This record gives sequence, structure tokens and C-alpha cells, in this order.
Amino acid sequence: MAAGSARIVRYILFAFFGIMILYFMSSSSIPRPPLPTTSDLKGEQGKTHPGAPAGDVQVPPPLTVEKVADASDAASAPALTSLKQSNDGPSGPAQPVAETSGERMNATFVTLARNSDLWEIVKSIRQVEDRFNRKFHYDWVFLNDKPFDTTFKNVTTSLISGKTHYGLIPEEHWSFPEHIDTDKARRVREDMAQRKIIYGDSISYRHMCRFESGFFFQHPLMQQFEWYWRVEPSIELYCDIDYDTFKFMRDHNKKYSFVLSLYEYVETIPTLWDSVKTFRDNHPEHIAEDNGMKFLSDDGGETYNHCHFWSNFEIGNLNWLRSQAYTDYFNQLDKDGGFFYERWGDAPVHSIAAGLLLKKDEIHFFNDIAYYHVPFTHCPTGEQYRLDRKCHCNPKDNFDWKGYSCTSRFFDMNKLEKPQGYKDQQD
Repeated sequence: MAAGSARIVRYILFAFFGIMILYFMSSSSIPRPPLPTTSDLKGEQGKTHPGAPAGDVQVPPPLTVEKVADASDAASAPALTSLKQSNDGPSGPAQPVAETSGERMNATFVTLARNSDLWEIVKSIRQVEDRFNRKFHYDWVFLNDKPFDTTFKNVTTSLISGKTHYGLIPEEHWSFPEHIDTDKARRVREDMAQRKIIYGDSISYRHMCRFESGFFFQHPLMQQFEWYWRVEPSIELYCDIDYDTFKFMRDHNKKYSFVLSLYEYVETIPTLWDSVKTFRDNHPEHIAEDNGMKFLSDDGGETYNHCHFWSNFEIGNLNWLRSQAYTDYFNQLDKDGGFFYERWGDAPVHSIAAGLLLKKDEIHFFNDIAYYHVPFTHCPTGEQYRLDRKCHCNPKDNFDWKGYSCTSRFFDMNKLEKPQGYKDQQD
């Protein structure tokens, strides 16, 4: 009995010493850093890590961007543009390189904004850069009736992959012209305010509409460019755009484009069509053959049906806007005073010009540019279409085939086949 107990005790002692030996061997072969304490974490705040911005935490390796060096060479320089991850990130291998090659168009984005619009326009910039411009690095022109401040310039420049330009609008392009009776214009604003017409009492809105209608393309900063893409604050782009839209416009002989269309508020343009007919009668040489009149009128041009392309999104040709035909058109409208005696918007002004001065096949509907500007959405019709372009819009929000949209008219005028499933999105 005593001998058996002694053997059990020896076995227990051997096992104990064996476990202790394994423990010390494993502890010495796998060194472990101590867990950070709360004090350690607090001590890290404010330190500058190698490669990180001063006063900030360490960030993943930045994107390296290769692009044409100077905007002045944009028209002639080949675009060897790419986005690359500088090395593998902590979460895995770098994303595939997205590249474009070939001719780079002489084009720019253009935005009319104030300093107070900064935090709304940066949302739009991120949308445009992430969905399109990170692959193409086009320039961006900002225009303002007051000087841009340093914060606006620094923040927007930091977000844009192309070169940025900041311009002051000439006073004569943002004021009452001499031929306008300001007392009459004031009475109109007061009347519209009483009738609760949107922006009816606003002077600055009228200056904006007149500027966008007749002057933005004349600004010295815009003179170097041939193509423009208009961007406004707080827009969204829902799908990837993997081709050069400016090059598409050039290659397919398009001069104006849209993504949304609708009927204009009748109370804001009661005599606009009268001015248009005066221009048409005075300048028949400017009216294009096979034009888009059927989009604008249901009776051959006698009356206006109020359809227009929503101009907060436009991709267009600046040489067309600088043409004698468009100049004569705008001068007639400006002379008649409707920007101030009524509340003519730049959307119907641009749309009517495109419908009359261009051939109908020179106007393009960008179905693949999914777009939102409050309160309307263009979301491409067709599930596979959206999946292929990594879209995140809700097709139920698509405005294209609703009763207040004019896009069906554009399709009918051009004898275009409407996309499969469009009937499911009608009212």
C-alpha cells in the first residue's frame, strides 16, 4: 500500500515538472509585446508617425497619381493616366490598376459656387472624383461673384485630381443691365413673392440664371477649354463611369447632353416663347435642319410645351455656346428682359437653344450617368445594366418615365427604343 502511494506521488511530481519545462520553453520562444495601457494610448495622441500628416494618425499608403502635367498642354498631350495603390495595404493586395490611354480632351468641370457652399460642393466633388475623374484627372473651374477664400481653395484643391481654377465673375455679368427698368423688376418680384413662386422674389437667382444662360462660357478661365461638365453642390453619381464622356461627345458628334428632363414652371416664363419666335423670325439662318422642335412644341413651334433639359447637369461643347447663332439667340432674350421682368431659368433657355440650333441627333441622353439633384433621380432602367456599372440607386426612384418627365418625348422624337422594364417605372 505504501509502495503504491509512493509511485503515485512520483508520477505526479514527474508530470508537474514536465508541464513546467514546456511552459518555460514556450514562453521564451514566442516573445509577446505588453498590451498598451490607457496611459500608453493617451501618450500616442499628437505624435507624428513616419509618413503621416503632422497631428494625425498614421494612414494607409496614399494613391500615386500619374497625369498630364499642365492644363495648357491638355489638348495636345497624350493622357497616360492611372491610379495605383503604392503597395499592398493592411487588408490585402492592392486593387487592380484602373488605366486610360489615348487622347485627352480639352475639357473641364465648371461650378458656380459661393464660399458658403463649400461643404455641399465637396460632396459633389467626391462623387465625381470617385465615380469618374480619378481615372481622367480633368481640370475644374470655380466661379463666384465674390472672391473665393483660402479655405474654399485649399479644401477643393485637395480633393480634385486635376488642376483647379478660381475666377471672379465680372460685375457686368452679375448685375442689372442698363436697359432694365429696376422699378418694374422690383414690382415683379413683389408680385411673385405674394404668389409664392419659387425664387420669385430673389435678385441673386435671376443674376445666376442670366449668367448661366449667356456668360459662364465667356469667362476668361473658360476660354482655354472646348468642353464642359457642369456640377452643382449636393449632387450624387450612382454608377461608375469608365469611359471618357468628353471624348464620347466628340467622337459621336454630340454638342449638348442631359440626364433629366421635365416641364418648366409656367408662371416663370409666360413670354419666353414669344422672344424665341422673334429670334427665329429675325434669324432663320440659325435654325438647324432636322432640329429638336418636336421635343419643345406639339404644334410645330406655334406654342411651347414647357419641356426642358434640367441644366444642373450638362456636358456640352463650349464652341457651340460661343457661336454666332447662340450669341444672337441670347442677345434677343436678354434684350427682352425676361430674366428680370419674369424669372426665366437657364434650363429652358439652354434647352430651347439646343432644340432649335442643333440637329436633334447632336443632343445626347446619358442613360448610364445615374444622377441625383434634389428632388429628382435618374437611375438607369435595367437590373443587369446597373449591376455592370456598380450602381447604388433605387430604380423605384427613377424619374425618367414619370408623367412629369419629358424624357419619353426625347425617345419618341428620335425613334429610340425605350429600355426594357420602363413601363414598370411609370406612374
